[in-house]
Amino acid sequence: MITLLQKPMALACRARALLNAVPYSVLVLVARIATFSVFFRSGLVKLDDWNATLSLFQNEYNVPVLPPQVAATLAASMELGLSTLVLVGLFTRLSALGLLGMVAVIQIFVYPMAWPDHIQWLAFMIVIVCRGPGSWSLDNLAVQSFGKLVGLRAAPQAGL
Repeated sequence: MITLLQKPMALACRARALLNAVPYSVLVLVARIATFSVFFRSGLVKLDDWNATLSLFQNEYNVPVLPPQVAATLAASMELGLSTLVLVGLFTRLSALGLLGMVAVIQIFVYPMAWPDHIQWLAFMIVIVCRGPGSWSLDNLAVQSFGKLVGLRAAPQAGL
């Protein structure tokens, strides 16, 4: 019986070792691309028909405090700008936090029943916020360049 289980166990151990060897920078790059994909497309939809966007912000979204025109402009700007910064890995943590703040406003005030989508967005953005953009990012390049100027070494996931 033990011999029967040895091959599958060995195969499972090898598969686990291979998966554990995937660099963090590869994993977080997928999260950065996912963030970009979700928010950039949403920003493009807003720009595609600005009158419909303004109508939604006036009649459906009910964003507190901000006038609809300001809220629409801010939302489109954040979706396009911050998602692009996340993709290239520049000011990545701050950009992801900004997008998470926008998701929180949407969740609380606009679409409280859309939590299944929002929790997925949280899942890939929280990794970016907590662990940084990885070594394949402009943040990391900036930290390494600045570190050389002041004599410090950057961690591989360093970044803003």
